[in-house]
Amino acid sequence: MIMLHPFAPLPSCTTIKCSNTFSHKNPLVPSSVPLLVPSYTRKWTFLCSGRSRREDLNGREFGIDIIKEDQELEEDDDDDGKFSAQEMYARREAREIDKEVQEDEDEDGGGGYSGQGPHAGRQEKDYDRDPEFGEILGDFLEDPKQAQSRLEGRLRKKRNKILHTKTGSGKPMKVSFNKFDFSNSYIWFEFYNVPLAKDISLICDTIRAWHIIGRLGGCNAMNMQLSQSPLDARPSYDCIQGANVEPTTFYNIGDLEVQDNLARIWVDIGTIEPLFLDVLINALTQISSDFVGIKQLRFGGEEFENWNDNLNSEDSGYGVHKI
Repeated sequence: MIMLHPFAPLPSCTTIKCSNTFSHKNPLVPSSVPLLVPSYTRKWTFLCSGRSRREDLNGREFGIDIIKEDQELEEDDDDDGKFSAQEMYARREAREIDKEVQEDEDEDGGGGYSGQGPHAGRQEKDYDRDPEFGEILGDFLEDPKQAQSRLEGRLRKKRNKILHTKTGSGKPMKVSFNKFDFSNSYIWFEFYNVPLAKDISLICDTIRAWHIIGRLGGCNAMNMQLSQSPLDARPSYDCIQGANVEPTTFYNIGDLEVQDNLARIWVDIGTIEPLFLDVLINALTQISSDFVGIKQLRFGGEEFENWNDNLNSEDSGYGVHKI
């Protein structure tokens, strides 16, 4: 660090007389005016000649060659013809900031995200150096067919993590009614194949959710204020009207009985409310398309095709599943 000697003499001034008058010939200015020209003679006193260790506010220590830096600053100042202690301090601080930024980038490995915002400081993956992508797309321009075959092989290997294949049926589920009674009837299922344990579990969960919604009065066509309101109007709900509507309650339900590719369940809906049936049909239609194929769904009737009431053992393919 450079310090001016406190006892250095002030710059001397030299008096110069101008023998010629000014070119603008101002009558108010005398022809001979003394000019003060300061001599920019600077005297420096170096308090140290070695390397000094300086500690900034962040606690980092930097070794700075003071004499070398000051000589560089002096050369820059001599070229400009001016000198300012504030400029020297600002330049030194700027160099220290650049050095800190460079050290931070070296610590991060050059792959971090250095911007502002919520993602600041998060390391960003360099996909250009991903060996898997490089192996697939390395010679894409030279041999596109070979790169495409490698990409297809990767999809086949990881298709379980990328794609979920449908296990249901593309054929629509057939729905029929046979003297259905809301208070005492069976609902019959016919599957394309013998359902697996996971398929039975899915069917049971669907029927259980349907029963809970119905028991809580969720399927009440008499209170459809939002679905029956105009689409261009702002939605509004009249709580008094909703509270005064006659409630609908799902009274009772039995267990799901399975016999090979057939199944049935007994229900006592109680209230004649077709919305109950629409909700169940919509859910089973999606299940049949995506998960397990349902060939036929029938409401009502005491008998159904190959169902045998005498088969009631697990060895014969019969099973009861709690709802």
